[in-house]
Amino acid sequence: MKDIILKAENISKQYRLGQVGTGTLSHDLNRWWHEVRGKENPYLKIGEINDRSTKGDSDYVWALQDINFEVERGEVLGIIGKNGAGKSTLLKILSKVTAPTTGSIKSRGRIASLLEVGTGFNGEMTGRENIFLNGAILGMTKREIASKLDEIIAFSGCERYIDTPVKRYSSGMTVRLAFAVAAFLEPEILVIDEVLAVGDAEFQKKAIGKMQDISRGEGRTVLFVSHNMAAVRSLCTRGIVMENGKLVFEGGIEETLEFYQFDSEFENETQYFGSRIIKKAILHTTNGTIKYNNNFRLEVYFEAKNSITNLVLGIVIKDLNDVELIGINNRHYHQEKINSSNVFNGKISVYIENLKLLPGLYKIDLYMGDSTTDIEIINEAIKFTVTENFEEKVVNSLNMSINKVFHDEVVWQYYNINNLDND
Repeated sequence: MKDIILKAENISKQYRLGQVGTGTLSHDLNRWWHEVRGKENPYLKIGEINDRSTKGDSDYVWALQDINFEVERGEVLGIIGKNGAGKSTLLKILSKVTAPTTGSIKSRGRIASLLEVGTGFNGEMTGRENIFLNGAILGMTKREIASKLDEIIAFSGCERYIDTPVKRYSSGMTVRLAFAVAAFLEPEILVIDEVLAVGDAEFQKKAIGKMQDISRGEGRTVLFVSHNMAAVRSLCTRGIVMENGKLVFEGGIEETLEFYQFDSEFENETQYFGSRIIKKAILHTTNGTIKYNNNFRLEVYFEAKNSITNLVLGIVIKDLNDVELIGINNRHYHQEKINSSNVFNGKISVYIENLKLLPGLYKIDLYMGDSTTDIEIINEAIKFTVTENFEEKVVNSLNMSINKVFHDEVVWQYYNINNLDND
């Protein structure tokens, strides 16, 4: 039997842009009139998805829409997504800082939240007084708080300033003390937003270690929001991905991270850029995948206002952790003058025979410039995956040849990378 400690059912949150509350008395009366007649709130039928990149036509926006998930006791759930996806709004509802427009939250036990730097702290009170204040808010007795006081102060590293008003603390000190209070006062559910990023590396490591102890050793539950994928991977056991206020994926943490970093863009082998020079890139794949030891062909279309002398294209292939595995740049392979005339536009084709990358997920950075300078760089321009090829033996080696095609002229120049001296 599952031991469910937190359950979100059909959670939605609607806001009216530019206003506090509904904005007008007529809207309030309209809501009340529908409510007394037992009818649905009329403003739930309108509103647009939470896409911050578009202007939209409605004054109402759905920050969250129909969110459903369960969390088991002792589980560490990672909640990831781009800025504006609705992660913080969800945590505020789970922490009962704000109420959902529709749906309900069912929880068993006390919830401690770390949502923003200084949330729940009174700036005029000392660090010591705020520890007792937060403990009281969590429903703990003064004796229970006092028994944990020394551990909280020691963990926070703020002992010298513990009797100083919190308003004089730096943001890092405030987060240190707030995390220590939330972690050591033993809530059943600990909710943490991105605030740990304010702390230094040493404290982040300490905090992640403490959260691991809380979940694995003490059987308590942690909900963790972060843009630090390494921290999410090391801490979380399961994850959900949010996009435009909706839950779009739920699963094991590795599958969740792969989905987040290689989502809808992954299926489309053609990418368009509104950049200065590089306009389009096409990676020839089968549904976004290349089999191990099969050929790799990338086409880059460019258009420049000013002519480029000695055109140079560089590509860097990186893995999921941003480790650079392959760097190809014709400037480094004795081809400083690959085109004899100045060019304004055209197409560059990079062909790699028998790509020997291990099965996995990869990203491509594009660099374009002249013989001395990178004029434009596009990070993570293309994303793709390498799958197993059961007809080939997978070996971790690189033996590739390259030919490049420039604008309307086809210039076939073959190289074997293993026979070249790297500059």
